[in-house]
Amino acid sequence: MQHAPQANPDAARMTGFGLGLRPQHYPAFLTAPPELDFVEIISENFMVRGGRPLATLDALRERYAMVMHGVSMSIGSADGVSLDYLRRLKALADRVRPAWISDHLCWTGAHGQNLHDLLPLPYTDEALDVVCANIAVAQDILERPLVIENPSSYLTFASSTMTEWAFLSRMCERTGCALLLDVNNIHVSGVNHGFDPYEFLAGVPADRVWQIHLAGHTDDGELLIDTHDEPVPDPVWRLYETACRRFGPVATMIERDDRIPPLEDLIAELDIARTIAADVACGLAA
Repeated sequence: MQHAPQANPDAARMTGFGLGLRPQHYPAFLTAPPELDFVEIISENFMVRGGRPLATLDALRERYAMVMHGVSMSIGSADGVSLDYLRRLKALADRVRPAWISDHLCWTGAHGQNLHDLLPLPYTDEALDVVCANIAVAQDILERPLVIENPSSYLTFASSTMTEWAFLSRMCERTGCALLLDVNNIHVSGVNHGFDPYEFLAGVPADRVWQIHLAGHTDDGELLIDTHDEPVPDPVWRLYETACRRFGPVATMIERDDRIPPLEDLIAELDIARTIAADVACGLAA
């Protein structure tokens, strides 16, 4: 069994509201920086030697708290995690000094080939052993706990012996990692697979939830697809309200990766999250 790592000052739990840093918004961030508590960067976009992305990052990292979010760690890979990738990720983290580093509960390729997709895992004891072993290696090299995001999914495995939320809970217990709850992904997977998304929220350890993603999706008539190209819909806002009641103040952000609107539109959407969280906090305090 892996043992939870000691807490790292860089990985202190942070609260507040933020946005993902996207190239379309570089000029707005540099000329009229918005009032945000943090900014999330896609790690792989900045694992480069130079150029505009790093220049922008260096200009902004003194102004904003930052978190790093990756898409290529392949924490569920039976081949193990790439040590070269982790060392390059660590070099970026040493430069950025993020509050935390996150990636997805998935695998992204095999035999050294990255398929550039977030592929699902069966929820079995064998898969849990693989994930926990890979997290232990990553946390040792990165010298901080990882934050793992629940994926959206479009199929289930007949071999699964536990729910996704039970898998996540056992993963946190064994490794000391934290969770990035993508509330949209919970809704998408719940609709696609017929489980209750509110049962999911009730089943994960509240003290391990460090961040929340909010996003929109597309309904193709048969499945909900996690496209990140639409505003947050009402069912996801309602689920977020319940998450606020269960988890309290958690770092929350709007995630948009396609059909990206002007920055002011995303800030207006983020203000909805601020209002929901504030209303829940007032209700709990009453």
